Amino acid sequence: MTEDLVVLVDKNDQQVGLMPKTEAHQKAMLHRAISVFVFNSQGHWLIQRRALSKYHSAGLWTNTCCTHPLPNETNVEAANRRLLQEMGMQCELTEIFDFIYKEKLDNELTEYELDHVFVGYTDTKPIPDPSEVMDYSYVPVEKILEHIDQAPLEYTVWFKKIVEQVAAHVKH
Repeated sequence: MTEDLVVLVDKNDQQVGLMPKTEAHQKAMLHRAISVFVFNSQGHWLIQRRALSKYHSAGLWTNTCCTHPLPNETNVEAANRRLLQEMGMQCELTEIFDFIYKEKLDNELTEYELDHVFVGYTDTKPIPDPSEVMDYSYVPVEKILEHIDQAPLEYTVWFKKIVEQVAAHVKH
């Protein structure tokens, strides 16, 4: 099986090439990414704890799911694909903003992503893929922010970067 390619982009989100995912993270190349946040009817956030087998950020809490669009896949197609693959659920997703960040990870990898952030609302119960997700929970944002302050190393770098921006966009 060949490794997935990521879409390399410039700072204006214009495609400039393709590269294997691991190589893009090893070389800190700017590439397109997707982050999905799902909320239930009570306004609680569906967060997940990444499986211990993940190649980076294993065992950390993060947003509902994330991915990289495949070549010739739209951002919303990628968001829907990954929500179904990772969490076994579907709902209507809407992009609310995008941003660029660059952070060192474990395993000598760097996330350098132009991340498109999507939100969705559903009371559907997740059926997570255990190879991707070891735990999940619906949590009020106030509790998430409080726990990030108390235990920041238990969360992914990208989640900590965008949690407050997402909260500002989805006031409940």
